[in-house]
Amino acid sequence: MRNFSYLRANSSTEASQAAQQAGALLLAGGTTLLDLAKCGVSEPETVIDITHLSGMSDITVDTAGATIGALARMSEVADHRDIRAAFPAIAESLSLAASAQLRNMATIGGNLLQRTRCSYFRDPGAFPACNKRNPGSGCSAIGGVTRNHAVLGTSKACIASYPGDLAVALVAFDAAVETDSRKIAVDDFFLVPGDTPNKETILQRGEIITAVTIPASAAARNSTYIKVRDRQSYEFAAASAAVGLALEADGRTVCDIRVALGGVATKPWRARAVEQALVGKALTPEAVAKASRLAMEGAAAYGGNRYKIELAPRVIARAILKMGGLA
Repeated sequence: MRNFSYLRANSSTEASQAAQQAGALLLAGGTTLLDLAKCGVSEPETVIDITHLSGMSDITVDTAGATIGALARMSEVADHRDIRAAFPAIAESLSLAASAQLRNMATIGGNLLQRTRCSYFRDPGAFPACNKRNPGSGCSAIGGVTRNHAVLGTSKACIASYPGDLAVALVAFDAAVETDSRKIAVDDFFLVPGDTPNKETILQRGEIITAVTIPASAAARNSTYIKVRDRQSYEFAAASAAVGLALEADGRTVCDIRVALGGVATKPWRARAVEQALVGKALTPEAVAKASRLAMEGAAAYGGNRYKIELAPRVIARAILKMGGLA
């Protein structure tokens, strides 16, 4: 790590103005910033502490939905009684992320902005070629060890997977990110790599996340987050699914369904083809299995990650059948 300046912001305006300067980075929970600094990926010239900004850690839930401040801790949101009742998939996605120690420190805003866990991205000494870190240098992952890499949303420039859990659940339930200047659908907030994998979100320099909003729905109330990984704790998803389901009065016809995938794509991935295939249809194991396979349309394997094309539909089907009382 190199020397840097430290500024404790007294307002979001002060923080935003300071963050517009080149080499400036925001400090909230610090779990991602410190990690990237230690491995040499991030070398901030100025660290702007926003941890004491007022009004940005509140959690409110009413009949319209939830508003979660960007500085709310992951563990606080996961354990919040009203979040667990109205948005169980949100609470589960947070509970299954990281470790208890990290969840007690990491913030909601910081969680959304975490960088990929691609080992090539995080080891600049051994792998100088990384288009996320050094645009135009190439992608060391392509042709390398790819077990944890993406099969959806990839490009010739980058196949790194988005590592988070919360954002997957947020995408499923049409959540939005509020900043100090605008409101952005979470599905639009994240970018696929294309030719510019160094641009991961549509945030502008100096723009600060202030809150996340989630609209209430019957599907959100009957939801789950399933995460399949190589070990049961402190591991990123090989494949995950956030699913919400609402049935008609007959108890078998799908009225509303939400499906999003994690661990398999370069951004949190909404599986709209699966949703469209099941809305208005009777919920049966056969229909669910057939629809779930649609999530992998356009998938491209890169060596060791081929297994994800088979795994992801199974995770989706498991989650849907669980919510429909068929598993």
